[in-house]
Amino acid sequence: HVQLVESGGGSVQAGGSLRLSCAVSGLSEKGRSTAWFRQALGKEREGVAAIATDGAIRYTDSVKDRFTISQDNAKNTLYLQMNSLKPEDTAIYYCAADFGIFFDYLFVVQRYYYWGKGTQVTVS
Repeated sequence: HVQLVESGGGSVQAGGSLRLSCAVSGLSEKGRSTAWFRQALGKEREGVAAIATDGAIRYTDSVKDRFTISQDNAKNTLYLQMNSLKPEDTAIYYCAADFGIFFDYLFVVQRYYYWGKGTQVTVS
């Protein structure tokens, strides 16, 4: 049974930090690609940060130098460290996973079959 469970969201003032976690179960680590997406109210879901099957990392331009994606294979957990948060970062953040996704396709929503339910991040 595959589960992706996000945690760590909340409300923070601009300039603050949050660390999101995504506990992954039921999926092999081998060949797996993992990603963080977000969806703001009234907007489409967009890729934020992702780790490709070959380990390449991609960030959307608006979060470069502020967000860091990482994963702990021993704990089977994906993280997103978010610093210098801005009001425009407000959204529901989702983690996603699938297999065989390489750099150019990391932010294509349709490439991911497995999704968490999301965690709300609010920056004021």
